[in-house]
Amino acid sequence: MKSAVHISRDAALIAIVERLLEGFCRTISLGNIQAGLDYIYSLIPDLIIIDLSANDPATVDALNTIKEDPIFTHLPTLALIDDSVPLPRWGDVLIEDYVWKSQLERDLRARAELCVVRAERVVEVNPLTRLPGNISINRAIQKLIDRNASFGVGYADLDNFKPFNDHYGFARGDEVIKMTGRLILNIVKNRQKHGSFVGHIGGDDFIFIMDADVIEATAAEAIATFDRIIGTFYDESEKACGIVALDRQGNSRSFPVMTLSIGITTNIDRRFSHYGEITEAVSEMKLYAKQTKGSCFRADKRRA
Repeated sequence: MKSAVHISRDAALIAIVERLLEGFCRTISLGNIQAGLDYIYSLIPDLIIIDLSANDPATVDALNTIKEDPIFTHLPTLALIDDSVPLPRWGDVLIEDYVWKSQLERDLRARAELCVVRAERVVEVNPLTRLPGNISINRAIQKLIDRNASFGVGYADLDNFKPFNDHYGFARGDEVIKMTGRLILNIVKNRQKHGSFVGHIGGDDFIFIMDADVIEATAAEAIATFDRIIGTFYDESEKACGIVALDRQGNSRSFPVMTLSIGITTNIDRRFSHYGEITEAVSEMKLYAKQTKGSCFRADKRRA
């Protein structure tokens, strides 16, 4: 089932929206945009529904900030507007569609479904984590290169994920992937709210892009947090010693509890002209990190 965040202080409106969307999406109703921000950064929904009837520039500013973030550009937003309130200038409010409140019974469900379907058609998003995929990642990197910006790229990869997935099943494996995506997103955004980016390459691989001076501390925090959490996904008897599963050659062997390896590359000491060059360099650093036992990050110290 889809999920929607509804920003409104109107209890009656909240009840109507939840009733009309029942069966299509699970609605999380929050009283202000700040609470909505906290939720969206923790668990990206499929839709934002926002009450724009009140004259509240702070809410509009916060909404535009979300939509200008490359991670959330794809997130469709549906505005609910009083009939007595003039329509906003669409260049000033970054929403995809709107519904007059007098027409909620007739239009809300259809407009909400259309917003979600349209976003899924035109935007490349990983369906599991709701994070941008490869095309968006490459575009974000190239944009920074073309601007001659200083930045760093982190490539995070889980160690021993496949045997865990085989042993416990896809459902638990998917939960680990979603947890890892949320963890990286939250830590990246807490350390650099604006100008950062998190993408999901696919499987258990993630990319994050940040200012070069904070990316190593971010990687260290992500690793420490991951190591504290990952044991909760194992059965009690296997938290300490790991699991026994088949390796890629079909042989039964022991695998320790999953760890997180991160490679880091920046353009401080090296010049890159194409996103392919920096993704190749950060992939090499990720492979280097994976050679070390346990969770770790390795930062590229090579110079041009």
